[in-house]
Amino acid sequence: MQVHLTNRQQNILGATIRHYIATAEPVGSKALIDGFDLGISSATIRSVMGALEKSGLLYQPHTSAGRIPSDSGYRIYVDQLITPSETLGKEVETALQQRLHWEDWSLEALLQGAAQILATLSGCITLITMPQTTTAKLKHLQLVQVEAGKMMLIVVTDSYETHSKVMDLFTPICDTQSEPEVIDHQLQIVSNFLNSHLRGRSLLELGYLNWSELDQEFHSYGEFLKSSLVELTHRALAPIATPIMVRGIKEVLRQPEFSQVQQVQTIMQLLEEEQDQLWRLICEEAEIEDSTKSKVTVRIGTENPLQPIRSCTLISSTYRRGSVPVGSVGVLGPTRLDYESAIAVVAAAADYLSEAFS
Repeated sequence: MQVHLTNRQQNILGATIRHYIATAEPVGSKALIDGFDLGISSATIRSVMGALEKSGLLYQPHTSAGRIPSDSGYRIYVDQLITPSETLGKEVETALQQRLHWEDWSLEALLQGAAQILATLSGCITLITMPQTTTAKLKHLQLVQVEAGKMMLIVVTDSYETHSKVMDLFTPICDTQSEPEVIDHQLQIVSNFLNSHLRGRSLLELGYLNWSELDQEFHSYGEFLKSSLVELTHRALAPIATPIMVRGIKEVLRQPEFSQVQQVQTIMQLLEEEQDQLWRLICEEAEIEDSTKSKVTVRIGTENPLQPIRSCTLISSTYRRGSVPVGSVGVLGPTRLDYESAIAVVAAAADYLSEAFS
């Protein structure tokens, strides 16, 4: 969302959101005068809050009430006005290192322990998926010309499953106007080259290789082969939803946002009976993010596609084995949460689990 705010508007929006996060009460100009050193009059604050309301960043739940942040207001706050808490991030890392024992515990017990620590520190529902255990490896790859201008990419795994994709012939082969026999020969050379470099690698790993390291001899093929193989291996992987460790429900449901029984029931149903939908949401970034440093994704209110949590904020990130995403960690709470702390908790936990799994 592109909204240009003046420094004064940023200060008042930030103060309004921080006050609302702390009190869960609509915020008026007097509360900002008493609680923040803004250096401006109450009338000026009211005028700025009115402008922020017209921009859709604040709204009044009742005509006579103060104002509270909208989802768009929280989005500006998260993207432009805050910095995740480095202090809390270090506390999370220290707590995980001191209280988890990788040498003595089972994997499930370790992730349950991590989830409980994060729930305690964040005050949110914590969600950690069990890692993906896909072990299918590339046994053979073949590029075959099937008709003029077309070829087929065939991948065979170590369990003898076969996956294929028909595609256009790529440059420079399709630009040479070569005879079919010449094209067949060139495709065989590329196939042999790829097999020598990729055989024995897991299909999951193929989607996250550093393709710039392929020999300069085949530099002109690199981008095409990368996009084709990534798409094919993502199809072949067909990730299976793993169990999600859930902790911290009791504490979060005490928040005033969850006072309606029906809302609580729909959230509980999602967490207990419809985890596959939640899994797809929090693991979505693991399929598209290919850097070695996991990013933190913040979905606020109506940005969440799942109806039961459209009044919540979901903050998630991936943890990795090496450069390959294998699972996700996240926190779920009301949109009125301490974003600086929650983002720091998720980032620190993802980095810790990535280091531990690697």
